[in-house]
Amino acid sequence: MTGPLTGIRIVELAGIGPGPFCGMMLADHGAEVIQIDRPGAMPNPRDPLLRGRTVMQLDLKSPDDIAKLRELVKTADGLIEGFRPGVIERLGIGPDVLLGDNPKLVIGRMTGWGQDGPYAATAGHDINYIALSGVLGAIGRNGEKPVPPINLVGDFGGGAMMLAFGMVAGLLAVKSGAAGQVIDCAMTDGSALLMAMMWGFRANGMWSDERGTNLLDTGAPFYDVYETADGGFVSIGSIEPQFYALLREKLGIAADPLFDAQFDRAQWPAQKDRLTAIFKTKTRDEWCAIMEGSDVCFAPVLSMAEAAEHPHNVARGTFVEREGVLQPAPAPRFS
Repeated sequence: MTGPLTGIRIVELAGIGPGPFCGMMLADHGAEVIQIDRPGAMPNPRDPLLRGRTVMQLDLKSPDDIAKLRELVKTADGLIEGFRPGVIERLGIGPDVLLGDNPKLVIGRMTGWGQDGPYAATAGHDINYIALSGVLGAIGRNGEKPVPPINLVGDFGGGAMMLAFGMVAGLLAVKSGAAGQVIDCAMTDGSALLMAMMWGFRANGMWSDERGTNLLDTGAPFYDVYETADGGFVSIGSIEPQFYALLREKLGIAADPLFDAQFDRAQWPAQKDRLTAIFKTKTRDEWCAIMEGSDVCFAPVLSMAEAAEHPHNVARGTFVEREGVLQPAPAPRFS
């Protein structure tokens, strides 16, 4: 696939989750990504994270294959790997070796805890990384336990996307005359960074550590998900006064004094109870007919199957079929 990264060669040491996602992002935008996998491995052709690759099988415990890998890396602009700290050093392909072979190489190292720190050598998964960074504790409803947002925040948002950004930044630096370098991309760091706005809110007295009581965490009645008469759900995000006024109009509560003080947190529980009852009076599709196309800040909550068929997503080509597999199209888009 051609794109803004055309002409860039990336060597990817095969792994799971965030490493492949980063490789997918780079490949989607034109980079030549050569994935190094173990002999006999059978990459899953139905896995979107593996799209756009050339696969080379090498035994990283074989001196001959390590030599082959080093020769390949001499021709590359970047390398990404997701082993625990110290693994590639023990294999004889640590940063000192690879940068000695190719001083302009950008090496992206993807881990959960980072290359150092008390947890660095221990196993973990997305749920653990976002727990430690303070993200997981902020997600969920008041009085209930934290809700893991699948593995989107640690593996992909705080991991793979950060690594992809880091790789491109490192490659741009080399293009401007800098030497190659190592990127220490930790999912704890990245997921913590994704909470930057909440840290700003907290510093200004606008965010509480009490989960589910804040503006954007289901505390506010005008920023929440509501069940409909048919068991479906709709999302409301009417934060700005003009959007909130339109929400009240569409719901028939424009004259109800209970809703006059939008940001009076003492009124939020009663307001939410009232909205819960209102939304249960109509089906999801009936609410769509009332609110879609307006500035209420509304959307139906769709399943994956429904999302692929929604007219907006169809019009934009948000989902595509490759090798018989329905999957998200590359993003973002370039002119």
